Amino acid sequence: MKKDRRVLRAVLRWTAATVAFAAACAGATYGITEMRRTDVPGLATVSDGRWDYPEIQFPPLPSGSPRPFAEANKAGVHYADLRELLLPAPRGATADKALRGTDGWLPRKGFLAEYASKDDRDHVDELLTDYGLRHIAARGWTTPDGTHTRIYLLRFDTAAVVDELQQEEFTSWDSPKFAARGAADVHNDEAFSHVTPVANVARYPYTEAKPYGTGQVRQAYLVAGDTLALVVQSRKGSARAVPFQQTVVLQSQLLG
Repeated sequence: MKKDRRVLRAVLRWTAATVAFAAACAGATYGITEMRRTDVPGLATVSDGRWDYPEIQFPPLPSGSPRPFAEANKAGVHYADLRELLLPAPRGATADKALRGTDGWLPRKGFLAEYASKDDRDHVDELLTDYGLRHIAARGWTTPDGTHTRIYLLRFDTAAVVDELQQEEFTSWDSPKFAARGAADVHNDEAFSHVTPVANVARYPYTEAKPYGTGQVRQAYLVAGDTLALVVQSRKGSARAVPFQQTVVLQSQLLG
């Protein structure tokens, strides 16, 4: 009996120690997952220039409506409010009031102003009519470093319409077919080659080549179902690659 009691006490001590160890590990794990990356020793990183965007939220869909790339949504329609699919401005940025439009809808001329020549503006205007443009939602801001960002979301009837418009009229591999305002010589942005793509969203990034005078322009067309997007960033001196890539990727995620 004495031997049995000694064995029982040993088992109880080991059980208690195991429970205590497991609790300690769980507490440590919870603490690390709740901390910011830079709060954990050995994981602090030097800023790479990314902007501080607020948490991205997907807008709600009308009841019973599929997501744009669901199997049941053959036309690739975004049933969410287009205005709610715009990327929010990063913290510390000043909003571009000119892009707010009326009730969040931008008049066509606001989008056309991105193009340098009158002939291009007139041509794009005709294309938007011919391809049945429905709405334009836009947002813009300027960050403290002087970077001016503009994002335009253009909605059409179906994904097939947008695919044809992009392929036939707006983009080519090396350069966009319509020159952007303030950009003299624009070519494929090779820095994007290492940036992870977003599923279901095709991107066509371009950057202005040197010499670019007083400032540089970066731009990207995005094709996402029934929506064609244009992201433009310009900055005196040079437009930085990292915030441009970050902005394009986050906007792509919202559309995907």
